Amino acid sequence: MRSAVATAISLLAACATAPVSAPPAALFHDARFAPPSERVSAAEVFALNDAMRSYVREHLDVRRTTGSARQALVDAVLYGDLRLDYDSAHTGTAAETFAARAGNCLSLVILTGALAKELDIHVEYNHAAIPDIWSRNGNVYFLNGHVNVTLGKRSLEPRTAYDAAELMTIDFLPPAELRGLRVEPLEESTIVAMFMNNRAAEALVRGRIDDAYWWARAAMRQDAGFMAAYNTLGVIYMRHGEPADAKRVFRRVLAAEPRNTRAWANLALALARQGRDADARAAERQLARWEGEAPFALFHKGLAAMEAGDFRAARALFGRELDRDPDYHEFHFWLALAELRLGNVERARAELALAQQNSTTRRDHELYGAKLQRLSALLQR
Repeated sequence: MRSAVATAISLLAACATAPVSAPPAALFHDARFAPPSERVSAAEVFALNDAMRSYVREHLDVRRTTGSARQALVDAVLYGDLRLDYDSAHTGTAAETFAARAGNCLSLVILTGALAKELDIHVEYNHAAIPDIWSRNGNVYFLNGHVNVTLGKRSLEPRTAYDAAELMTIDFLPPAELRGLRVEPLEESTIVAMFMNNRAAEALVRGRIDDAYWWARAAMRQDAGFMAAYNTLGVIYMRHGEPADAKRVFRRVLAAEPRNTRAWANLALALARQGRDADARAAERQLARWEGEAPFALFHKGLAAMEAGDFRAARALFGRELDRDPDYHEFHFWLALAELRLGNVERARAELALAQQNSTTRRDHELYGAKLQRLSALLQR
């Protein structure tokens, strides 16, 4: 059995599926979960507070009949006082992101969309096709997608024939990487479902299974065709000790998306938990047809080599993972540790610097920074 992926969740990713009127009620088991400890509401995702409305009036809402407000919003978000620090740890509502000035790509999209709508600027949401990017938190593994937002003209502005120059896209990615990037339009309801699915995943990582259930349930009701939320619900059932219910949810995902590798991986785990080893192996074989080698498989072999004291083998394995994903911070961190154990202090320092550079949360950035300071002090001595 493949062991690299414990449970896998898709974040921010949307695939085209046939329209679904509502998620099947049989997939939900509300009575098994305590009420949520926080408000689960679609209305709060794009809602503006008084501070945001004041900011719009005082800084963005210039000359109603021109495009100046749109340019002011773009400048503020990309270059000015609304520019966000990238932090993948939390997906915020528009108000939360405005206050924190930090968030992931979905937070950026939600904040920009909320301010644009207040300014009566046309908003389009996009799912960007990028290579698979994996991350992990404990034994929960995430396949990360990417979204951005495009701003058009105000409703009062004269309409002309389509002109790409009239559209402005806001994204964490630099403009050079945006050119040629294939995007698909998203409905605002799907953006809200993505937000809720992210909140479910974040609650799950923190061990708040009840909250995770209600967020995933709300995401499915917001967009019944958004299969990532179904997959998250299945993972929640797995963590809640209900593999039979998890299996039914993963089967539902695969009926809509037969090549969904996350659902195949999680289905194999659910079947194994039920003691259905032959069926689990069949699901593993199907997964291997679509995916090949499991994400993080070499990484886990590297960790085992570190534990066995074979630091040369660990270095080679972490290096191979970096060939697959050269920007993932944890691969650089563990390669730094392997180099340090081999006595290559300068190489370890360089890899640790790359780990800090590529970290995606404030916590990791500070953690790597502290380790880097200690290692630099060791080099000076």
